[in-house]
Amino acid sequence: MNNSKVLEVIETKRSKPVAKVGIILGSGLGSFIEEIQDKVIYSFEELPGFPITTVEGHKSQLILGQINGVEVAVLQGRVHYYEDANIDAMKIPLQTLKSLGCSTVILTNSAGSLNPDAKPGEVILLTDHINYMGISPLFKEKGNARFVNMIDGYDPSLRDLFLKVAKQQKVLLHEGIYFWFCGPNFETPAEIRGARILGGDVVGMSTVPEVILARYLGLKVAALSVVTNMASGMDNQPLSHERTIENAQKGIVDLKKLLVTFLKSFSNN
Repeated sequence: MNNSKVLEVIETKRSKPVAKVGIILGSGLGSFIEEIQDKVIYSFEELPGFPITTVEGHKSQLILGQINGVEVAVLQGRVHYYEDANIDAMKIPLQTLKSLGCSTVILTNSAGSLNPDAKPGEVILLTDHINYMGISPLFKEKGNARFVNMIDGYDPSLRDLFLKVAKQQKVLLHEGIYFWFCGPNFETPAEIRGARILGGDVVGMSTVPEVILARYLGLKVAALSVVTNMASGMDNQPLSHERTIENAQKGIVDLKKLLVTFLKSFSNN
């Protein structure tokens, strides 16, 4: 399926829709859309081929608008591999971001920290990932383009800009490697010990398939994790999705500062 029908639907509400930066919001981070001016909102149900999420904290909406003069396309919610075992479920949404004119996509997620210094409510800028599942959203693709180079998959120039913005805003911004387990169950303490040995700094159930798809489509990628809990076995707190959503609210303030200021700096580059 291509996304031509999606664009036709989008154009019924906004003629000649364009966007420069795409943003995907993770669990509990949907309130970021309050920062968008001149919003036009589309339910995923309106958009052919867009997958409907079943996860609390994900609204399944596409919002077009502006932040600090930058045209943005924001996906308020994403589908995870664990929902229906469709590894390329986010292909049509990402193709749509590119078709709208996005050259850059910023991914956000709520995640568990493997780093004792990165506490719940703090933000981690991703530098790389470990695809522990060993599966790819490019399995069904044909031709040589599917052999995507993942060196600098998390764009160094975008990372530098986020670090600069964090310093300006006096926001504590950690850096680290995202370790992907597919879920939906939380990891065991033994799995977390293994992830730490292999070099992970933060663990989650999303983002990696989207990064691979975005790079396949030629988009530049940056990604931010809001720490919602210490990973399994690293503290005495029980893990739950309700706790994930609750603790995401602690990090949304810093995340908003980073994203809004990043877009202001991005527009000046």
